Order: sequence, then structure tokens, then C-alpha cells
Amino acid sequence: MKAIIRGVIFASCALLLFASGDTAFAQSKSVDAEGEAAIVNNDVPSAKQEAVARAKWAAIEKAVGVQVKAQSFVQNFVLVEDAMKTEVTGAVKDYTIVSQEKKADIYWVQIRARVEPTRAQQAVSALALNNSIAVFIPAKKPKAGRGDEEYEETNVLSETLIGKLRSQDYTVVDIAPTSAVDAAEIEKAAKGGHTLTLRTLMYKFLSNLLIVGKIDYNISTKKGEDIGYGISMPFNNVAVKLTYRLLAKNNQTGKTEVLDAGFEQGKGLANSVEDAATEALKDLAEKITPKIMEKVAKFMQVNTKKITVKVAGVKDLDTNMDVKGILQNIVWVTGVDDKEMGEFIVSYPENTLYLANSIKQKGNFKIVNFSPYSISLEYQKDK
Repeated sequence: MKAIIRGVIFASCALLLFASGDTAFAQSKSVDAEGEAAIVNNDVPSAKQEAVARAKWAAIEKAVGVQVKAQSFVQNFVLVEDAMKTEVTGAVKDYTIVSQEKKADIYWVQIRARVEPTRAQQAVSALALNNSIAVFIPAKKPKAGRGDEEYEETNVLSETLIGKLRSQDYTVVDIAPTSAVDAAEIEKAAKGGHTLTLRTLMYKFLSNLLIVGKIDYNISTKKGEDIGYGISMPFNNVAVKLTYRLLAKNNQTGKTEVLDAGFEQGKGLANSVEDAATEALKDLAEKITPKIMEKVAKFMQVNTKKITVKVAGVKDLDTNMDVKGILQNIVWVTGVDDKEMGEFIVSYPENTLYLANSIKQKGNFKIVNFSPYSISLEYQKDK
């Protein structure tokens, strides 16, 4: 009897182990991806390493379904791999090189990788930009009848808001042209508080800030309608209502938080319903844009951090000033303070990886080491 019980327990455990292993395997995706890198000074091994790093990230991006590629922000993917080793190892379970080729001064590889989607999302999220804002605010079309949910995904309000944000040097992604989501999904997510749908958009667009909303309209008074005392309304009076949310990723906790939520209204008068709705959207844009801009600015201020940049090879004041000038002209750097000769405190709102990458692109620097709050460099003055 004991032997039978032991056998049943063993069989049950084996089934559980098999099931759990099968579930873990089912969670991963097999992805084919390519990567290439320039061969510098005939250093083929380094080029192959970078090509594989690029291919790994391409596999991760495919698994997540990103719309904005990290390559548009980071040129040196060896830096990415150094900075994200834990995330890469967790996201890319294993890989094999399917094909590889040396083409003149380019090394190309194709890999087949097994990617775990959840870890891939975490890895992509770690590369998201605070300065990148994803915007999706569809407006119900005025000509739509009752029960007709036809939306105009690009409209006066969304275009005005995107223009204002871009004028402040933010990187703005208009989600509408990508077909990554539709108005019905956004409405369902907003009403139900489903942040998973909204977080997925952040992953896809490498953004830590997301502005989503929905605009409805109502004809308050129709043209020709009797408004009393025998007077007919000379115009269509249209009111539009925006319901919106401004979400951001908390860089300390990694959780998505609602920075602002609410509604705002605008009104417009015109001969046609469509023109009146356009005027109402302009009125709405004037009211809501300053509020959103203020919230975004506060988010950026809170997330700006101080990074220590140590530069070897700085031996005189002139060189020190040259290096400081280079750092000050890097995009998104908001301030550079001298600490001592060859050492600076840089105010920067993004991942240190992006600062290291930007410095590397200047050509005079070699990255020695970097961490979330420090970068060590070697400076080689132009001869």
C-alpha cells in the first residue's frame, strides 16, 4: 500500500514538473532576427559581438511588437548589452546563429532566439525615454449618427497638443497612424481602469509618458432651431468633451501611475456641424494644452538626475572648458557643473545609457565604464 501511495505521489510530482516546464516553455517565443555592425580596424570579433547584440535586441523588439526601434536612439549596441545584461539574459533564453556573413566592412548575422515576452517587455521598458511622449486622442466624427462609433484619430486637438510638445523639444509619437490601437480599445481601457493595455502601448513606443483620451460631441443647438421669441438659431452650436488620462512609469517602482485624469469641454459656432465641431476643438485645445504641458514639465523635473561624469585626459583649464562645452550641447542635458578638473555633474532626465551613447558619438571619447549614476571616459583631444 505504501509503495502504491509513493508511486502515486511520484507520478503526480512528475506530472506537475512536466506541466510547469511545458507552461514555461509555452510562454517563450521563437523569433528570427538579424543584426549587423561595421568592422573597424579589421576587428572582426568585435563587429560580430555587436551584430549579435543588435540581433538580440531585434528579437526582443519583435517579441514585444515595438513600433519605435531602440536603434533610433542607441547607435552602439555593445553599450546596450553591457547596460542591460540582466534583462537580456532573462529575455533571451538562448539563441543560435543561423547564418553569418562578412560583407566588405560589415559583419551580418541572423539568429534564432527563444524570447520570454514578459521579460522582453521589462527589457524594452528599461530603455524607454522620459522625453518620449505617446499621444492618442481620437475624436468622434460629427457626422456620425447615434450609435455610430466612427472616430477621427487625427484631429485639431491632438495635432495642437503634439505641436506644442514638440516645440518644447519633447520626442512625441502620434500613435494614430501606426494602427497599434483603436478608439474602442482606449475607451474600454480607460473606463475599466485596464492599465495593462496602456502599459503595452508604452512598451511598443519606448515611452514613459502616455497621453490617451477620447472626444465626444453634442449639438447643443441646431441651425434654424427656435430659441424663443420667434428667433431662429443662425448657427450650429456644438459642444465637445474630452475625457483623458496622462500616465507615466514610476522609475523607482517600475509601476504605471496616473499623473492626471479628468475632462474638459469646448464650444464652437458655425454654419455646418463639422465646422462648429472644429471650432469647439480649437477652444478645447486652448484650455487643455497648458494643463497637460504643466504636468509633463513636472514629471520631467522630478525624473532629472545628477550623473557624475569623470573624464581622464583633461590636464588643463582649456581642455576642461572644451569638454564641458561638449557635454552642455548634448541633447536633453539640462545643466553641467564643474566638480574638479575633468569631473562634472551632469543634469540629465534619461537613462544614463543614452548619455553615454551620446558622448560616444562625439568621437573624442572612449567609454571606460558606466553605471546608473556615473560615467567614466577617456578624452582624446583633436590633433
